[in-house]
Amino acid sequence: MTDLPFPEAVIFDWDNTLVDSWAVIHAANAFTFEAMGLKPWTLEETRQNVAKSMREAFPELFGDRWEEARDIFYARYDEIHLSYIKPLAGAENALKGLHDAGIPMAIVSNKTGDFLRKEVGVLGWEDYFHPVLGAGDLERDKPDEMVIQAALGPAGLKSGRSVWFVGDNAIDMECAHRSGCTAILMHEKSLPSDKQKIWPPHRNYADFELFIAEITKL
Repeated sequence: MTDLPFPEAVIFDWDNTLVDSWAVIHAANAFTFEAMGLKPWTLEETRQNVAKSMREAFPELFGDRWEEARDIFYARYDEIHLSYIKPLAGAENALKGLHDAGIPMAIVSNKTGDFLRKEVGVLGWEDYFHPVLGAGDLERDKPDEMVIQAALGPAGLKSGRSVWFVGDNAIDMECAHRSGCTAILMHEKSLPSDKQKIWPPHRNYADFELFIAEITKL
């Protein structure tokens, strides 16, 4: 097992890493698919297929009508998302512990930036993260290493193994590896075997209690 460096900074994904948002993503997706004349995914299919930013994923799904689908999704999501969002178990305690220890934190998500910052705000977590970066905030989105460099700018740090990137899926692990950061998978299961071989996490934690316990040992 690879030794972990103490984190000089921690960058988090958002959806289903810090907050449970599968229900609202699935609801908005289903509404969009039906409006576009397509059969909606099941919840499990949503879990398997949602990872890329919208400007990458929707052209693949909806072709030339992807912007129409985008507008439908955004309108529906904006109507419902703040009533759905809730922290995952242990997330708030972990963030408070890192904040109290003086460890800089940021968010890098493929959720649209405006929605992302509203959700951070409704939970009262604005003071934890500097900056909060979502899809469309920069020229390119995750997994491009550009987003990691931008996230570390306010702390005056550069990417490297002493920066932990914490996420719940393969695109997060890819982003960590591309930028040379320590890849932390926050999920009760491993990645699919093909992704595990290409973008292996340095650690896989099933919950935040185990995550914080590891940091306190370093």
